[in-house]
Amino acid sequence: MERRGLGAETQVALDCNVPFTMTIKGARGGLAHTTMPNGQGPYSGMLPYSLAVEMPVRFPAQQTISRSFNSRQLLSGGVISSNGGIATDGMRLSVDLGQPSGEAGLLAGDYSETITITVSPL
Repeated sequence: MERRGLGAETQVALDCNVPFTMTIKGARGGLAHTTMPNGQGPYSGMLPYSLAVEMPVRFPAQQTISRSFNSRQLLSGGVISSNGGIATDGMRLSVDLGQPSGEAGLLAGDYSETITITVSPL
């Protein structure tokens, strides 16, 4: 996970026929080592990431709304508004991994993060 440019992108089904806000929350603020999230010695136990959302909305004309959040921002929740539009064509989520803060890189082991997306009508 230390190579630059690692990430993933996927299309997510989303249809909402009323204007909405979307709140995205991350549980840990990064990809966290499952047993030692604070790391050990010079090795980091947390890997930051950024999450980007791109979503076409209709007003009736189509526009694209996009926002990007870093993993620390997602601890308190990143908010995206449809700006009065509706979503009928899904959304694209992409995650790009950052750099570990430890001077020796990442601690070996398993890492995880839970991301929760809540859609609420306006």
